[in-house]
Amino acid sequence: MHLISLSSLFVSATALASLSFAAPLVNGKDKRSFVERDGVNYTVFEHAATGAKLEFVKNSGICETTAGVNQYSGYLSVGTNMNMWFWFFEARSNPTTAPLAAWFNGGPGCSSMIGLFQENGPCHFVNGASTPSLNPYSWNTYANMIYIDQPIGVGFSYGTDSVTSTVTAAPYVWKLLQAFYAQFPQYENRDFGLFTESYGGHYGPEFAHYFQQQNAAIDAGTVTGQKIPIVALGINNGWFDPAIQEKAYIQFSYNNTYQSLISKSDYDSYMSTYESDCLPAIQACASSGSNSDCSNADNTCYNEIEGPLSQVADFDVYDIREPSNDPYPPSTYSTYLTKSSVVKAIGAKSTYQECPNAPYNKFATTGDDARSFLDTLSAVVSTGLTTLIWAGDADWICNWFGGLAVANKIQYSGTSQFASAALAPYNVNGAEGGTFKTVDNLSFLRVFGAGHEVPYYQPELALQAFKQTMMKGPISST
Repeated sequence: MHLISLSSLFVSATALASLSFAAPLVNGKDKRSFVERDGVNYTVFEHAATGAKLEFVKNSGICETTAGVNQYSGYLSVGTNMNMWFWFFEARSNPTTAPLAAWFNGGPGCSSMIGLFQENGPCHFVNGASTPSLNPYSWNTYANMIYIDQPIGVGFSYGTDSVTSTVTAAPYVWKLLQAFYAQFPQYENRDFGLFTESYGGHYGPEFAHYFQQQNAAIDAGTVTGQKIPIVALGINNGWFDPAIQEKAYIQFSYNNTYQSLISKSDYDSYMSTYESDCLPAIQACASSGSNSDCSNADNTCYNEIEGPLSQVADFDVYDIREPSNDPYPPSTYSTYLTKSSVVKAIGAKSTYQECPNAPYNKFATTGDDARSFLDTLSAVVSTGLTTLIWAGDADWICNWFGGLAVANKIQYSGTSQFASAALAPYNVNGAEGGTFKTVDNLSFLRVFGAGHEVPYYQPELALQAFKQTMMKGPISST
Protein backbone atom coordinates (compact mmCIF):
# COMPACT_ATOMS: atom_id res chain seq x y z
CA MET A 1 0.00 0.00 0.00
CA HIS A 2 1.95 2.96 -1.31
CA LEU A 3 0.47 6.11 0.14
CA ILE A 4 3.20 8.51 -0.95
CA SER A 5 2.93 9.66 -4.55
CA LEU A 6 5.39 9.69 -5.53
CA SER A 7 15.36 20.42 13.54
CA SER A 8 15.71 21.97 16.26
CA LEU A 9 19.34 23.08 16.41
CA PHE A 10 19.72 23.04 20.13
CA VAL A 11 21.43 25.96 21.75
CA SER A 12 25.16 25.53 22.24
CA ALA A 13 26.68 25.67 25.69
CA THR A 14 28.22 29.05 24.89
CA ALA A 15 24.89 30.45 23.71
CA LEU A 16 23.12 29.15 26.79
CA ALA A 17 25.72 30.71 29.03
CA SER A 18 25.26 34.12 27.43
CA LEU A 19 21.53 34.11 26.71
CA SER A 20 19.79 32.05 29.36
CA PHE A 21 19.62 30.97 32.92
CA ALA A 22 19.38 27.35 33.98
CA ALA A 23 17.40 26.07 36.93
CA PRO A 24 17.52 22.44 38.06
CA LEU A 25 14.16 20.91 38.82
CA VAL A 26 13.16 19.47 42.15
CA ASN A 27 14.98 16.18 41.59
CA GLY A 28 18.23 17.99 40.91
CA LYS A 29 18.76 16.18 37.61
CA ASP A 30 16.35 17.53 35.04
CA LYS A 31 17.16 21.07 33.95
CA ARG A 32 15.08 23.86 32.48
CA SER A 33 16.50 26.99 30.87
CA PHE A 34 15.16 29.91 28.88
CA VAL A 35 16.62 31.57 25.83
CA GLU A 36 15.65 34.31 23.39
CA ARG A 37 16.67 34.07 19.74
CA ASP A 38 15.56 36.38 16.95
CA GLY A 39 12.87 37.84 19.17
CA VAL A 40 11.35 34.44 19.97
CA ASN A 41 11.41 33.01 23.50
CA TYR A 42 12.23 29.31 23.90
CA THR A 43 12.12 26.97 26.85
CA VAL A 44 14.87 24.32 26.86
CA PHE A 45 14.28 21.27 29.05
CA GLU A 46 16.85 18.50 29.60
CA HIS A 47 15.39 15.18 30.73
CA ALA A 48 17.87 13.24 32.83
CA ALA A 49 16.15 9.85 32.65
CA THR A 50 16.24 9.54 28.86
CA GLY A 51 18.96 12.04 27.96
CA ALA A 52 16.42 13.83 25.82
CA LYS A 53 16.28 17.56 25.32
CA LEU A 54 13.08 19.47 24.72
CA GLU A 55 13.01 22.94 23.13
CA PHE A 56 9.73 24.68 22.53
CA VAL A 57 7.82 27.92 22.09
CA LYS A 58 4.78 28.73 24.22
CA ASN A 59 1.72 30.41 22.73
CA SER A 60 2.98 31.23 19.25
CA GLY A 61 -0.38 32.71 18.29
CA ILE A 62 -0.54 30.33 15.33
CA CYS A 63 -3.61 28.12 14.73
CA GLU A 64 -5.19 28.12 18.20
CA THR A 65 -6.38 31.65 18.93
CA THR A 66 -9.01 30.87 21.56
CA ALA A 67 -8.40 33.13 24.55
CA GLY A 68 -6.73 31.40 27.47
CA VAL A 69 -5.89 28.17 25.61
CA ASN A 70 -2.18 27.42 25.83
CA GLN A 71 -0.14 25.76 23.10
CA TYR A 72 3.46 24.58 22.83
CA SER A 73 5.43 23.74 19.68
CA GLY A 74 8.99 22.59 19.28
CA TYR A 75 11.44 19.70 19.33
CA LEU A 76 12.47 16.74 21.39
CA SER A 77 15.85 15.18 20.83
CA VAL A 78 15.26 11.42 20.89
CA GLY A 79 18.88 10.56 20.06
CA THR A 80 22.05 12.08 18.67
CA ASN A 81 21.02 14.60 16.01
CA MET A 82 17.45 13.22 16.11
CA ASN A 83 15.00 16.09 16.53
CA MET A 84 11.32 15.13 16.64
CA TRP A 85 8.68 17.82 16.18
CA PHE A 86 5.61 18.10 18.40
CA TRP A 87 2.77 20.59 18.64
CA PHE A 88 0.62 20.49 21.75
CA PHE A 89 -2.71 22.22 22.37
CA GLU A 90 -4.48 22.41 25.69
CA ALA A 91 -8.15 21.48 25.78
CA ARG A 92 -10.46 24.43 25.20
CA SER A 93 -12.43 23.48 28.29
CA ASN A 94 -11.25 22.00 31.58
CA PRO A 95 -7.61 21.47 30.48
CA THR A 96 -6.56 20.68 34.04
CA THR A 97 -8.76 17.58 34.08
CA ALA A 98 -9.25 16.73 30.38
CA PRO A 99 -7.60 13.58 29.01
CA LEU A 100 -4.56 13.62 26.72
CA ALA A 101 -4.58 12.26 23.16
CA ALA A 102 -1.86 11.92 20.54
CA TRP A 103 -2.40 12.05 16.77
CA PHE A 104 -0.21 10.41 14.14
CA ASN A 105 -0.62 10.56 10.39
CA GLY A 106 0.60 7.63 8.33
CA GLY A 107 2.58 7.28 5.11
CA PRO A 108 4.83 5.78 6.29
CA GLY A 109 6.65 9.07 6.34
CA CYS A 110 3.82 11.63 6.37
CA SER A 111 3.52 14.58 8.71
CA SER A 112 0.93 14.81 11.46
CA MET A 113 0.50 18.46 10.49
CA ILE A 114 -1.90 16.99 7.90
CA GLY A 115 -4.18 15.91 10.72
CA LEU A 116 -3.64 19.14 12.62
CA PHE A 117 -4.53 21.49 9.75
CA GLN A 118 -6.78 19.38 7.49
CA GLU A 119 -8.60 17.14 9.92
CA ASN A 120 -9.06 17.60 13.67
CA GLY A 121 -6.80 20.42 14.87
CA PRO A 122 -7.76 23.79 16.39
CA CYS A 123 -7.69 25.55 13.02
CA HIS A 124 -8.46 24.67 9.41
CA PHE A 125 -8.40 26.15 5.93
CA VAL A 126 -11.98 26.57 4.71
CA ASN A 127 -12.52 26.12 0.96
CA GLY A 128 -8.82 26.38 0.22
CA ALA A 129 -8.34 29.68 2.07
CA SER A 130 -4.74 30.91 2.38
CA THR A 131 -5.02 31.57 6.11
CA PRO A 132 -6.52 29.38 8.82
CA SER A 133 -9.63 29.96 10.88
CA LEU A 134 -10.80 28.32 14.10
CA ASN A 135 -12.19 24.81 13.78
CA PRO A 136 -15.31 24.47 15.99
CA TYR A 137 -15.02 20.67 15.80
CA SER A 138 -11.39 20.49 16.86
CA TRP A 139 -10.61 17.53 19.06
CA ASN A 140 -9.11 19.87 21.64
CA THR A 141 -12.65 20.96 22.42
CA TYR A 142 -12.61 17.77 24.52
CA ALA A 143 -9.01 16.63 25.07
CA ASN A 144 -5.50 17.99 25.38
CA MET A 145 -3.98 17.14 21.97
CA ILE A 146 -0.39 16.46 20.91
CA TYR A 147 0.56 16.07 17.24
CA ILE A 148 3.87 14.32 16.51
CA ASP A 149 5.96 14.25 13.33
CA GLN A 150 7.69 10.87 13.15
CA PRO A 151 10.00 9.32 12.12
CA ILE A 152 12.81 11.85 11.85
CA GLY A 153 12.83 13.65 8.49
CA VAL A 154 9.03 13.92 8.32
CA GLY A 155 7.25 17.27 8.55
CA PHE A 156 9.38 19.59 10.68
CA SER A 157 11.36 16.75 12.31
CA TYR A 158 14.97 16.64 11.16
CA GLY A 159 18.32 14.95 11.65
CA THR A 160 19.41 11.32 11.58
CA ASP A 161 16.65 8.84 10.77
CA SER A 162 17.42 5.32 11.96
CA VAL A 163 13.83 4.05 11.75
CA THR A 164 13.29 1.35 9.14
CA SER A 165 10.00 -0.19 10.30
CA THR A 166 6.94 0.25 12.46
CA VAL A 167 8.56 -1.75 15.27
CA THR A 168 11.69 0.41 15.32
CA ALA A 169 9.57 3.60 15.31
CA ALA A 170 7.75 2.85 18.55
CA PRO A 171 10.59 3.41 21.08
CA TYR A 172 11.23 6.94 19.80
CA VAL A 173 7.59 7.90 20.24
CA TRP A 174 7.65 6.46 23.77
CA LYS A 175 10.79 8.46 24.51
CA LEU A 176 9.16 11.67 23.29
CA LEU A 177 6.20 11.11 25.58
CA GLN A 178 8.50 10.38 28.52
CA ALA A 179 10.21 13.74 28.08
CA PHE A 180 6.84 15.42 27.56
CA TYR A 181 5.58 14.04 30.88
CA ALA A 182 8.76 15.16 32.62
CA GLN A 183 8.36 18.72 31.31
CA PHE A 184 4.58 18.77 31.82
CA PRO A 185 4.01 16.51 34.86
CA GLN A 186 0.45 17.78 35.19
CA TYR A 187 -0.47 15.45 32.32
CA GLU A 188 0.90 12.33 33.99
CA ASN A 189 -1.76 9.83 34.98
CA ARG A 190 -4.36 11.41 32.70
CA ASP A 191 -6.29 9.01 30.49
CA PHE A 192 -4.30 8.76 27.24
CA GLY A 193 -5.69 8.07 23.77
CA LEU A 194 -3.78 7.13 20.63
CA PHE A 195 -5.46 8.11 17.35
CA THR A 196 -4.08 7.63 13.88
CA GLU A 197 -5.06 6.86 10.29
CA SER A 198 -3.85 5.17 7.10
CA TYR A 199 -0.45 3.59 7.84
CA GLY A 200 -1.64 4.06 11.40
CA GLY A 201 -3.10 0.59 10.89
CA HIS A 202 0.51 -0.42 11.50
CA TYR A 203 1.50 2.38 13.88
CA GLY A 204 -1.57 2.23 16.13
CA PRO A 205 -1.44 -1.43 17.16
CA GLU A 206 2.36 -1.44 17.55
CA PHE A 207 2.63 1.83 19.47
CA ALA A 208 -0.21 0.83 21.81
CA HIS A 209 1.33 -2.61 22.32
CA TYR A 210 4.76 -1.09 23.01
CA PHE A 211 3.30 1.36 25.53
CA GLN A 212 1.55 -1.51 27.32
CA GLN A 213 4.79 -3.53 27.37
CA GLN A 214 6.72 -0.58 28.78
CA ASN A 215 4.04 -0.02 31.42
CA ALA A 216 4.39 -3.64 32.52
CA ALA A 217 8.17 -3.33 32.60
CA ILE A 218 7.90 -0.18 34.73
CA ASP A 219 5.63 -2.07 37.13
CA ALA A 220 8.17 -4.91 37.22
CA GLY A 221 11.02 -2.51 37.91
CA THR A 222 12.96 -3.45 34.77
CA VAL A 223 12.37 -0.09 33.06
CA THR A 224 12.53 3.37 34.59
CA GLY A 225 9.93 5.76 33.29
CA GLN A 226 6.44 7.18 33.50
CA LYS A 227 3.62 4.82 32.64
CA ILE A 228 1.46 5.92 29.70
CA PRO A 229 -2.11 5.31 30.89
CA ILE A 230 -3.50 4.36 27.49
CA VAL A 231 -7.27 3.87 27.55
CA ALA A 232 -8.26 4.27 23.91
CA LEU A 233 -7.05 3.42 20.40
CA GLY A 234 -8.68 4.82 17.26
CA ILE A 235 -7.63 4.04 13.69
CA ASN A 236 -9.50 5.40 10.68
CA ASN A 237 -8.92 4.08 7.16
CA GLY A 238 -6.00 2.02 8.41
CA TRP A 239 -3.61 -0.33 6.60
CA PHE A 240 -3.52 -3.36 8.91
CA ASP A 241 -3.23 -6.62 7.00
CA PRO A 242 -2.16 -6.96 3.35
CA ALA A 243 -3.70 -10.39 2.76
CA ILE A 244 -7.12 -9.04 3.66
CA GLN A 245 -6.74 -5.56 2.21
CA GLU A 246 -5.12 -6.34 -1.15
CA LYS A 247 -8.19 -8.50 -1.82
CA ALA A 248 -10.41 -5.64 -0.66
CA TYR A 249 -8.95 -3.40 -3.39
CA ILE A 250 -10.54 -5.72 -5.94
CA GLN A 251 -13.82 -6.06 -4.06
CA PHE A 252 -14.20 -2.33 -3.45
CA SER A 253 -13.24 -1.41 -7.02
CA TYR A 254 -16.05 -3.62 -8.28
CA ASN A 255 -18.76 -3.25 -5.68
CA ASN A 256 -18.57 0.09 -3.80
CA THR A 257 -21.60 2.38 -3.52
CA TYR A 258 -20.14 5.28 -5.52
CA GLN A 259 -18.88 4.00 -8.86
CA SER A 260 -17.89 0.58 -10.14
CA LEU A 261 -14.37 0.86 -11.52
CA ILE A 262 -14.05 -2.60 -13.10
CA SER A 263 -16.22 -5.14 -14.88
CA LYS A 264 -17.12 -8.59 -13.56
CA SER A 265 -14.57 -10.17 -15.92
CA ASP A 266 -11.90 -7.75 -14.65
CA TYR A 267 -12.90 -8.64 -11.10
CA ASP A 268 -12.49 -12.34 -11.81
CA SER A 269 -9.12 -11.77 -13.47
CA TYR A 270 -7.76 -9.70 -10.57
CA MET A 271 -9.01 -12.25 -8.06
CA SER A 272 -7.20 -14.98 -9.95
CA THR A 273 -3.99 -12.94 -9.91
CA TYR A 274 -4.44 -12.26 -6.20
CA GLU A 275 -4.72 -15.98 -5.46
CA SER A 276 -1.85 -17.04 -7.73
CA ASP A 277 0.70 -14.28 -7.13
CA CYS A 278 -0.09 -11.71 -4.44
CA LEU A 279 -1.42 -13.93 -1.64
CA PRO A 280 1.42 -16.53 -1.85
CA ALA A 281 3.97 -13.70 -1.68
CA ILE A 282 2.27 -12.26 1.42
CA GLN A 283 2.21 -15.72 2.99
CA ALA A 284 5.93 -16.16 2.29
CA CYS A 285 6.58 -12.84 4.02
CA ALA A 286 4.53 -13.91 7.03
CA SER A 287 6.25 -17.29 7.16
CA SER A 288 9.87 -16.19 6.94
CA GLY A 289 9.63 -12.62 8.16
CA SER A 290 12.64 -11.78 6.02
CA ASN A 291 13.10 -8.33 4.54
CA SER A 292 13.55 -9.80 1.08
CA ASP A 293 10.36 -11.87 1.20
CA CYS A 294 8.33 -8.99 2.58
CA SER A 295 9.74 -6.49 0.07
CA ASN A 296 8.93 -8.96 -2.67
CA ALA A 297 5.36 -9.29 -1.41
CA ASP A 298 4.98 -5.53 -1.29
CA ASN A 299 6.25 -5.14 -4.85
CA THR A 300 4.33 -8.10 -6.25
CA CYS A 301 0.97 -7.00 -4.86
CA TYR A 302 1.51 -3.39 -5.82
CA ASN A 303 2.57 -4.20 -9.37
CA GLU A 304 -0.20 -6.72 -9.99
CA ILE A 305 -3.13 -5.50 -7.87
CA GLU A 306 -2.95 -2.06 -6.31
CA GLY A 307 -1.01 -0.21 -8.99
CA PRO A 308 -3.05 -1.37 -12.01
CA LEU A 309 -6.38 -0.94 -10.19
CA SER A 310 -5.50 2.64 -9.24
CA GLN A 311 -5.21 3.40 -12.97
CA VAL A 312 -8.40 1.79 -14.30
CA ALA A 313 -10.31 5.09 -14.16
CA ASP A 314 -9.79 8.76 -13.42
CA PHE A 315 -10.32 8.91 -9.67
CA ASP A 316 -8.55 10.09 -6.54
CA VAL A 317 -7.44 7.08 -4.50
CA TYR A 318 -8.22 9.04 -1.31
CA ASP A 319 -11.74 9.95 -2.46
CA ILE A 320 -13.30 7.89 -5.22
CA ARG A 321 -15.73 10.73 -5.99
CA GLU A 322 -12.96 13.11 -7.07
CA PRO A 323 -10.77 13.15 -10.21
CA SER A 324 -7.14 12.13 -9.83
CA ASN A 325 -5.76 15.53 -10.80
CA ASP A 326 -7.70 17.48 -8.17
CA PRO A 327 -6.34 16.51 -4.74
CA TYR A 328 -8.90 16.92 -2.02
CA PRO A 329 -8.88 18.38 0.54
CA PRO A 330 -6.82 21.34 -0.76
CA SER A 331 -3.25 21.37 0.52
CA THR A 332 -3.05 25.13 1.09
CA TYR A 333 -1.91 24.51 4.68
CA SER A 334 1.49 23.26 3.46
CA THR A 335 2.18 26.60 1.76
CA TYR A 336 1.21 28.35 4.99
CA LEU A 337 3.78 26.27 6.88
CA THR A 338 6.57 27.51 4.62
CA LYS A 339 5.92 31.18 5.47
CA SER A 340 8.95 32.54 7.31
CA SER A 341 6.81 34.37 9.87
CA VAL A 342 4.94 31.17 10.74
CA VAL A 343 8.08 29.03 10.87
CA LYS A 344 9.74 31.56 13.18
CA ALA A 345 6.74 31.94 15.47
CA ILE A 346 6.29 28.21 16.11
CA GLY A 347 10.02 27.55 16.62
CA ALA A 348 10.52 25.28 13.62
CA LYS A 349 14.11 24.80 12.44
CA SER A 350 13.65 22.97 9.16
CA THR A 351 11.71 23.28 5.93
CA TYR A 352 8.34 21.57 6.13
CA GLN A 353 8.06 18.31 4.18
CA GLU A 354 4.61 16.72 4.07
CA CYS A 355 5.56 13.23 2.86
CA PRO A 356 9.28 13.07 1.97
CA ASN A 357 10.56 10.01 0.14
CA ALA A 358 13.58 9.19 2.31
CA PRO A 359 11.76 7.91 5.44
CA TYR A 360 9.29 5.99 3.25
CA ASN A 361 12.11 4.33 1.36
CA LYS A 362 13.63 3.02 4.59
CA PHE A 363 10.38 1.25 5.40
CA ALA A 364 10.35 -0.16 1.87
CA THR A 365 13.73 -1.84 2.43
CA THR A 366 12.23 -4.00 5.20
CA GLY A 367 8.96 -4.71 3.40
CA ASP A 368 7.14 -3.23 6.39
CA ASP A 369 4.06 -2.49 4.28
CA ALA A 370 3.51 -6.21 3.59
CA ARG A 371 3.72 -7.22 7.25
CA SER A 372 0.44 -7.80 9.06
CA PHE A 373 -0.32 -6.09 12.37
CA LEU A 374 -3.57 -7.97 12.89
CA ASP A 375 -2.06 -10.20 15.59
CA THR A 376 -0.67 -7.16 17.40
CA LEU A 377 -4.04 -5.45 17.14
CA SER A 378 -5.70 -8.56 18.53
CA ALA A 379 -3.29 -8.62 21.45
CA VAL A 380 -4.09 -4.98 22.25
CA VAL A 381 -7.87 -5.43 21.99
CA SER A 382 -7.58 -8.55 24.17
CA THR A 383 -6.23 -6.41 27.01
CA GLY A 384 -9.61 -4.66 27.13
CA LEU A 385 -8.38 -1.43 25.53
CA THR A 386 -11.29 0.53 24.05
CA THR A 387 -10.69 0.36 20.29
CA LEU A 388 -12.42 2.05 17.36
CA ILE A 389 -11.77 0.88 13.80
CA TRP A 390 -13.47 3.34 11.47
CA ALA A 391 -13.38 4.38 7.84
CA GLY A 392 -14.75 6.93 5.42
CA ASP A 393 -16.62 4.96 2.78
CA ALA A 394 -15.42 7.00 -0.23
CA ASP A 395 -11.75 6.20 0.41
CA TRP A 396 -10.19 3.68 -1.97
CA ILE A 397 -6.60 3.37 -0.70
CA CYS A 398 -7.59 2.00 2.74
CA ASN A 399 -11.22 1.29 2.03
CA TRP A 400 -13.94 0.34 4.47
CA PHE A 401 -14.40 -3.12 2.94
CA GLY A 402 -10.91 -4.00 4.11
CA GLY A 403 -11.35 -2.22 7.44
CA LEU A 404 -14.50 -4.16 8.25
CA ALA A 405 -12.92 -7.46 7.19
CA VAL A 406 -9.96 -6.76 9.48
CA ALA A 407 -12.22 -5.81 12.40
CA ASN A 408 -14.13 -9.08 11.97
CA LYS A 409 -10.86 -11.03 12.24
CA ILE A 410 -9.62 -9.42 15.46
CA GLN A 411 -9.16 -12.19 18.00
CA TYR A 412 -10.53 -11.30 21.43
CA SER A 413 -13.23 -12.53 23.80
CA GLY A 414 -16.01 -11.14 21.59
CA THR A 415 -14.74 -12.28 18.19
CA SER A 416 -17.59 -14.57 17.14
CA GLN A 417 -20.29 -12.22 18.39
CA PHE A 418 -18.64 -9.23 16.71
CA ALA A 419 -18.12 -10.98 13.37
CA SER A 420 -21.76 -12.04 13.18
CA ALA A 421 -23.23 -8.70 14.30
CA ALA A 422 -24.93 -6.53 11.69
CA LEU A 423 -24.16 -2.86 11.15
CA ALA A 424 -26.74 -0.46 12.58
CA PRO A 425 -27.30 3.26 11.92
CA TYR A 426 -24.88 5.63 13.65
CA ASN A 427 -26.63 8.94 14.27
CA VAL A 428 -25.31 12.37 15.17
CA ASN A 429 -28.03 14.49 16.77
CA GLY A 430 -30.64 12.32 15.09
CA ALA A 431 -29.10 12.35 11.60
CA GLU A 432 -27.62 9.14 10.23
CA GLY A 433 -23.94 9.61 9.48
CA GLY A 434 -22.84 6.02 9.07
CA THR A 435 -23.31 2.48 10.30
CA PHE A 436 -21.59 0.71 13.18
CA LYS A 437 -21.39 -2.26 15.48
CA THR A 438 -19.81 -2.72 18.86
CA VAL A 439 -19.15 -5.70 21.13
CA ASP A 440 -17.46 -5.11 24.48
CA ASN A 441 -14.43 -2.87 23.92
CA LEU A 442 -14.30 -3.09 20.09
CA SER A 443 -16.30 -0.91 17.69
CA PHE A 444 -16.36 -0.58 13.89
CA LEU A 445 -17.80 2.47 12.14
CA ARG A 446 -18.43 3.12 8.45
CA VAL A 447 -18.69 6.87 7.83
CA PHE A 448 -20.92 7.98 4.96
CA GLY A 449 -19.66 10.54 2.47
CA ALA A 450 -16.10 10.68 3.77
CA GLY A 451 -12.80 10.10 2.05
CA HIS A 452 -9.48 9.06 3.57
CA GLU A 453 -9.30 11.94 6.07
CA VAL A 454 -12.59 11.32 7.88
CA PRO A 455 -12.57 14.34 10.23
CA TYR A 456 -12.24 16.69 7.25
CA TYR A 457 -15.41 15.40 5.59
CA GLN A 458 -17.54 14.68 8.66
CA PRO A 459 -16.09 16.82 11.49
CA GLU A 460 -19.09 16.68 13.82
CA LEU A 461 -19.38 12.90 13.56
CA ALA A 462 -15.63 12.49 13.98
CA LEU A 463 -15.61 14.57 17.15
CA GLN A 464 -18.49 12.54 18.56
CA ALA A 465 -16.78 9.22 17.81
CA PHE A 466 -13.50 10.53 19.28
CA LYS A 467 -15.15 11.69 22.51
CA GLN A 468 -17.11 8.46 22.95
CA THR A 469 -13.97 6.36 22.47
CA MET A 470 -11.94 8.52 24.85
CA MET A 471 -14.68 8.00 27.44
CA LYS A 472 -13.74 4.29 27.41
CA GLY A 473 -17.14 3.13 26.25
CA PRO A 474 -18.74 1.83 23.06
CA ILE A 475 -19.68 4.36 20.41
CA SER A 476 -23.42 5.03 20.16
CA SER A 477 -25.94 7.15 18.30
CA THR A 478 -27.07 10.52 19.61
